[in-house]
Amino acid sequence: FMEAARVALGDEASEATSAARGEERGKMPRMRMAIARNLKNAQNTQAALSTFNEVDMSGLMTFRKEYKDLFEKTHGAKFGLQSIFFKAAANALLAVPSVNAAITGGEIVYRDYVDIGFAAATPKGLVVPIIRNVETLSILGIEKQFAELAGKAKADKIGLADMEGGTFSISNGGVFGSMLGTPMIGSTSQSAIMGLHATKMRPVVMPDGSIKARPVMYVALTYDHRLVDGREAVTFLKMVKDQVEKPERLVLEI
Repeated sequence: FMEAARVALGDEASEATSAARGEERGKMPRMRMAIARNLKNAQNTQAALSTFNEVDMSGLMTFRKEYKDLFEKTHGAKFGLQSIFFKAAANALLAVPSVNAAITGGEIVYRDYVDIGFAAATPKGLVVPIIRNVETLSILGIEKQFAELAGKAKADKIGLADMEGGTFSISNGGVFGSMLGTPMIGSTSQSAIMGLHATKMRPVVMPDGSIKARPVMYVALTYDHRLVDGREAVTFLKMVKDQVEKPERLVLEI
């Protein structure tokens, strides 16, 4: 009798659980399918690996705090943190050409220009618009291009021409609170992608041996080892770190 009762109760519980559970299926959007194809093609083609560094954000945060209001009042544009990373990356890409290059067939294509893609949200999902000729743009120019493209994406007015090409990409998981990640190269026309992460207070050993709490961001570079050697990847990321930690170097172009 007890066994029969347990079976009966089990059947009833199973039916109740099934009634409360469901699945919904929908056609995969064409944009998501295209992104998936590009990601898988890049993953299958490239010999990708990642290297990491940490950036002390104290200098940049102080610099931004001092000038952001004046910058916005003077130029009518916001002064964010990403524009500094974009400009630092552009300088480093010109200094380390292989990170800005790509393999096409049996040839290596080196570019003397820097077109950087970034993730932007649309009502239909994330897209990757391109800021072109970043090496020629000022911080103001980068901020204006970033705001324009992000605005078009938010309004679902981003076009194919806005997303074509790109020699490098920057992924900012930090806006969602990511501590560390390995970004994925999204196209075989690029050989690297840099990942930015959340800035957190962390203990840092200072030059005098003391330990202080400093705002630190971990940065990552995923690169195609077929073309980019470890020395070049580390040199690139170190150049970005040095510029971001001392943003006045960007103003002086050194």
